[in-house]
Amino acid sequence: MLRDQGHQPTHGLVAAGRRHSAGVAVDGSVLTAGRPGSEERRVDGWSDVVAVAVGGVHTAANTGRAHTVGLRADGTVLATGWNDSGQCDVEGWTQVVDIAAGWRRTLAVRTDGTVLAAGRRDEGATDVEGWRELVAVAAGDWHTVGLRADGTAVAVGNDRKGQCAVARCVGCARWLPATCTRSG
Repeated sequence: MLRDQGHQPTHGLVAAGRRHSAGVAVDGSVLTAGRPGSEERRVDGWSDVVAVAVGGVHTAANTGRAHTVGLRADGTVLATGWNDSGQCDVEGWTQVVDIAAGWRRTLAVRTDGTVLAAGRRDEGATDVEGWRELVAVAAGDWHTVGLRADGTAVAVGNDRKGQCAVARCVGCARWLPATCTRSG
C-alpha cells in the first residue's frame, strides 16, 4: 500500500548503500536489509519516518561501515550506525524537509532553505553554511550537491573528477553553467 503523498516527500522512501538498504514502511517505521546486527540497521523504535537516506561507504578496503538517516514527519532527524566522524550527531535538528547521507556525513535542508551538515569536514563536502534557498540536497562519496528553488545547483567538496561542475537545466532543453564552489 502506498503512503499518503500529502505534504510528505515523494523521494527517500527507499535508499540503497553499498552494503545495506533501508525503506519506510506504511506505518512510518523503517525496515533494513544487510548484514545482521550491523549498527546501520539499528532502527527499532523509529516511528513517523517519511524519508530515509543511507551513508555509503567509500570503496577502499579499509572501510565498510555505514549509517542510516531518517526524516520524521515533524521535521526532526534520526541517525544510527557508524559515527566515527560525527555523521550521526543530528540531535536537535528541526524544521527539516530533505535529507542526504554520504560517506561519513549527513546533510539536511531546512524549511527556510538553509542546510545543516554533520560529519567529516575534510575535502570541504560539508562546507554548506552559506547555502540559501535550497529545496534538495544530495551527497556523493567526496562531494555534496544542492538544488536551489530557482533551479540552479551548487556543489562543494573534492572536485578531482569534475563532479562539482554542476549545471542548471533550463526547460530541460539546454544546460547552462551553474554557480559552483569547488574545493579539493
